[in-house]
Order: sequence, then C-alpha cells, then structure tokens
Amino acid sequence: MAKELFNNGSHVCIVFNDLADKASSEAVQSNQFLIVTDGHGALIDPGGNMTYNALMVGMGKYFNFRKLEYILASHQDPDIVASINKWMIGTECKVLAPAIWERFLPHFCGVGNTDDRIIGIPDAGMNIHLGNTIIKALPAHFLHSEGNFQFYDVASKILFSGDLGASLVPAELAIEPVTDFNAHLPAMLGFHRRYMTSNKACRFWANMVRTMDIESIVPQHGRPFVGKAMVNQFISWIEGLECGIDLMTQNNYKVP
Repeated sequence: MAKELFNNGSHVCIVFNDLADKASSEAVQSNQFLIVTDGHGALIDPGGNMTYNALMVGMGKYFNFRKLEYILASHQDPDIVASINKWMIGTECKVLAPAIWERFLPHFCGVGNTDDRIIGIPDAGMNIHLGNTIIKALPAHFLHSEGNFQFYDVASKILFSGDLGASLVPAELAIEPVTDFNAHLPAMLGFHRRYMTSNKACRFWANMVRTMDIESIVPQHGRPFVGKAMVNQFISWIEGLECGIDLMTQNNYKVP
C-alpha cells in the first residue's frame, strides 16, 4: 500500500509499507519512501530485491522511475539498499550513503555499475539539494549502524529515521500513526534494546533533534510518530533508554 505522508501540490512524500510482506512472509516488514518535488525524485531506503518490482510500479503514479535522481541510503543493510544494482541499471541516479560504507555497496552490484555513482556522506552530514528544496542528512551514528544517517525533509518537516523508532508490527498496522505511546512500547522495546548501541548515542541524538522543527518521525520499520506531542514523547523515551552495550555483562561473553 502507498500512502501520502505529505502533499502541498508541488512536494509529495509517499510511504510504501507492505512490499516486503507481499513478496515473502519470512522477510521483516519495511517501509520505502519516495520524495517528489517539482518533477525531481529521490528514494529513501528502497529495500532489497524483493521490493524492487513492486516499488518501481507503485511509484509510477507519482513519478517516472527512470528520472530518479537519488537513492538515499541510511546505512548498508540488505533491507535498506540491496536492490541498488537494479536501480543502477534502470536509471541514471546516484546513491548517497555513509562514507564509511561507500566501498561496501558495490558488492551488491555488477562490476562497473556503480562507477562514479556512489557519493559518500561525510560523518558530519550534509545538505542534499533536490529541485528547489533541501533534504538534510543528519548524523545518527551507532543508531544502529556505525555509519548511519537519517534524512530530514525541510519542506514537509518529516524526519525519516531509519531503524530508530522502528517497531515490529504487521504491514497492515505499519501505515497507521502511533496514538497510544505506552501501548506501542512492547513493539519497540526489544528491538531498540538489541539494535541500538548505547544510551550515550541516544542522548546525543536527542540533543540534536530537539533543536529542529519536526512534525513527524517516520522509521523504516513499523508505525510513524505524527504530531509534535508524539514526536517529543518518542525523543524523551529514547533519551533515557538503556540499550546495546549498556546491557551487556560477562555472561554475554562465554565460550559455548
């Protein structure tokens, strides 16, 4: 299913939430995102091979896929960007991905398909110009990948947060915004405790995003947080979360 997250007539943000579920019941649910502004298009975290065909067809309602300018990859995982070889062949787009993963992404591709088409995002982040608007690549290192970015769309004030904020829910629920934060916690807690690296990284992130005007936080898995009240509730929760190495003890490091 495709759903418009934002549309002001010239700038549209669309989420596709059930493409992986339709392709395989064994695959983790994932969201793919398309931003179209004044005829310019970018995909955020387009997913793996199982999502490619359906995403290509689904985005046709909004944009000719062959005119795609950018793929924005938050990190290197297969559910994020394993399909890039097909996008490299089918379009002339460039891929923007964390610089520390820049030389790893060609392993998803045929020889020569990525030549001069992968742009490394520096650790400090960057502004990405799409038509007349800007998408900010925000540092989100170790949340969960060592080199990790989130993408903030200035026009819609949506923060596409990658795995941060992810919840493990069926695809039919992933399209619906969170309305009861406490009731939603069980779908997030285990994932964040295991996949986020440490509370220190969470606190640095919270300090950064509190300086921004964010209307929605939309993760790559599961349900979005819509409206400033829910956004602030999520930021406060993640700021205090113990996770990753905070929870490790010697018992996690024993010879089997």
